Amino acid sequence: MSDLFTLFFNNLFPILLAACIGFALAKWLNINPRPLSQVVFYVFSPVLVFNLIMNSKLSNQDILHTLAFALILMVCVGLLTWLIGGILRFNRKMMAAVMITAIFMNAGNYGLPLTSFAFGEQALAFASVFFVISALLTNTVGIVIASSGSTGVLNAIKGLVKFPAIYALALGILFLQLGWKLPSGLERTVTLLSDAAIPCMLVLLGMQLVNIRLDGHVRPLILTSSMRLLIAPALAFGLTRLFGMTGPAQQAVVLEAGMPVAVLTTILATEFDVEPSFVTTAVLVTTLLSPLTLTPLLALLGA
Repeated sequence: MSDLFTLFFNNLFPILLAACIGFALAKWLNINPRPLSQVVFYVFSPVLVFNLIMNSKLSNQDILHTLAFALILMVCVGLLTWLIGGILRFNRKMMAAVMITAIFMNAGNYGLPLTSFAFGEQALAFASVFFVISALLTNTVGIVIASSGSTGVLNAIKGLVKFPAIYALALGILFLQLGWKLPSGLERTVTLLSDAAIPCMLVLLGMQLVNIRLDGHVRPLILTSSMRLLIAPALAFGLTRLFGMTGPAQQAVVLEAGMPVAVLTTILATEFDVEPSFVTTAVLVTTLLSPLTLTPLLALLGA
């Protein structure tokens, strides 16, 4: 028990404390999180991805394996959720809400900092690739699911074009493959902005939780929480065996798979009117429950 507490205190507690600071700022000073969210989205996140990939030791096979792994994992989670939701006879809107909350995890604001604290820079490079593909799928497939396929394709394409981290990933891979280096001034700028990314993500996570309220349906909430915090990391662990992923790669992708529901799903639910109260509840509940599942997961992964 003392080992689990140490894991929690050293890895999860700093994240929760930083998020609490963001929550307090937004709650008592009435700060709008959107400006910080835009800075993280357009500046800090892509710079972090670029810096991690450019300076990593990832091979082409590592990158492709991680991208394929993330895609297959989310397809498996989606299919399983759809089957169980069908058995439970969820209506169309609730099915869409459960699907987006079960499939899409908080791989950025929560997953990247925790991976960094627990497993270091090499695992963080793998996690950044996982984050990019999960964010891309949230902004594309997530839109299609939330809109029930009516007008989702066009919006998905627009969202994909506007997503800066995909360009950062491509540029980072180019620098990595060709062995290019930035001039000293640019390198220091990239390092400076990259170092600011994770603290800003954590504060933003807390700020985004201010407007979330505890209200929702019991059966869908149990399904989403189970899929996101228990079944998804179990599936991920099995898939790493099939992909032959070990060490930092396995640690990164399994940990990312066990993250709570992505905050972005609340925006999708509100925009397309798919049970927004349930989706916001799922984000809050899985975030609050996540230390109970992530702490033993860290122990299992050898943190």
